[in-house]
Amino acid sequence: MPGIGELAAPGGERSSQAELLVASNRGPVSFAIGDDGELLARRGGGGLVSGLAQVVQDTPDGDGELLWVCTALSEADRRAARSAPGGRLDQVGFDTGGASVKMLDLDRVLFDRAYNAVANRTLWFVLHLLHSPSMEPSFGASFRRDWAAYEHYNSAFAEALAEQAAPGACVLVQDYHLTLVPALLRQTRPDLRIAHFSHTPWSPPEYFRMLPDSVAAAILQGMLGADRLGFLAPAWAAAFRDCCAEILGAQIEGDTVSAGGRSVRTSLYPLGVDAPELRDRASHPDVRARAAELRELAGDCRLVVRVDRTELSKNIVRGLDAYREFLRAHPEWHGRVMHLVCAYPSRHDLPEYREYTAAVQRLAAEIEDEFGTDTWLPVHLEISDDFPRSLAAMTLADVLVVNPIRDGMNLVAKEGMVVSAEGAVLVLSREAGACSEMAADALVVNPYDVTATADAMYAGLTMAPAERRARAGRLATVAGALPPRAWFGAQLAEIRSGP
Repeated sequence: MPGIGELAAPGGERSSQAELLVASNRGPVSFAIGDDGELLARRGGGGLVSGLAQVVQDTPDGDGELLWVCTALSEADRRAARSAPGGRLDQVGFDTGGASVKMLDLDRVLFDRAYNAVANRTLWFVLHLLHSPSMEPSFGASFRRDWAAYEHYNSAFAEALAEQAAPGACVLVQDYHLTLVPALLRQTRPDLRIAHFSHTPWSPPEYFRMLPDSVAAAILQGMLGADRLGFLAPAWAAAFRDCCAEILGAQIEGDTVSAGGRSVRTSLYPLGVDAPELRDRASHPDVRARAAELRELAGDCRLVVRVDRTELSKNIVRGLDAYREFLRAHPEWHGRVMHLVCAYPSRHDLPEYREYTAAVQRLAAEIEDEFGTDTWLPVHLEISDDFPRSLAAMTLADVLVVNPIRDGMNLVAKEGMVVSAEGAVLVLSREAGACSEMAADALVVNPYDVTATADAMYAGLTMAPAERRARAGRLATVAGALPPRAWFGAQLAEIRSGP
């Protein structure tokens, strides 16, 4: 294969080097243990894996080998990693979906502290503005212990990338789990072209400064070790630059940040969906069967649909509250509308998420108790991992509600418009990254304003059919403008183009 070299690895072993590397917490493959005790490979979960699956299986000619470095997340993953020399799953016959994969087998306690305590319970909350400052966060000795684990976790990735990368290779580091990797990797491999992409929002300086000063500075300096920094929306890139200016004293000129003797450009890559592939998937028998089941459940009712993870930032509770307010304000819609909520379980190893899921279930039950009759189910909530069901729901939607408190992009807003068969009206939070592209034809709401969201639901249900179809068509065009392969290719082209 062109561009693949060989280098003696530590200990004298030989290992293939890659011209192109992706680093992320989750990888393109995960494992389960079958009834016979054997390992079963399956496609990995998470939005990043979905976004890059096509890229991994269809790397453009001339790019050379694409190696994905990721973490072993389960005991089955760790068993797979230990059975492969150097954690290289592709070299021992595992089905990795066509990808070359190196899986890092990290200490479970260290991983829990880095991933749950720092990445998910601290950084995710800060970047999505989820903390309640009167009570949280509070950074004491236990956080410093957790932060040391996060540093170790990032160092493990940097070391693996340095070992696996060919001279002058391109490395694309993904997301808030790996903010320290670019600078660490540059220290040992200054020959590499390094990019970092943030799939989340970025918080403004006054909120980001909740973090301990040394931690806030380390994150920014770590990311500035890259040659390019990618963001999903203009607001998130601007917030990052503002943080660099206020916390590091960096100089900002246009989209470029200069600090520590280096200049790093911030770029925008508004990830979209593969419209033809998604529409084809929506035509499969399993999706059509679920659509028929949902239509039978709803009867003649119009459908207000949402598809989300039970994640705090997704704002499901306020969305349900808005639907309840809509029903209270418009009794003429009783018996004529159903709110279909397709929710995916999320992060149930964290107590905040278990409590939030319970709150969603309670509110849905309250709405059913208040308005339901023997012949009308006003709300139907399903909490399960069922992509065909979610896709079917989006094809049937009259109104699609996407009201996150804060979201890097929100691909549901784009997926829903692409597969909509009814010309769905999109009710969209102004705090979703997708709003920067879709505001002109969506009904934009303040995610905290329950009344305004209820009014938007009513406006969507009563919008003239011709206007609904015209808006949905334009939104579908926007949604497919930068599908995953083009999104990845744009980043790769820029990182290869040099300063």
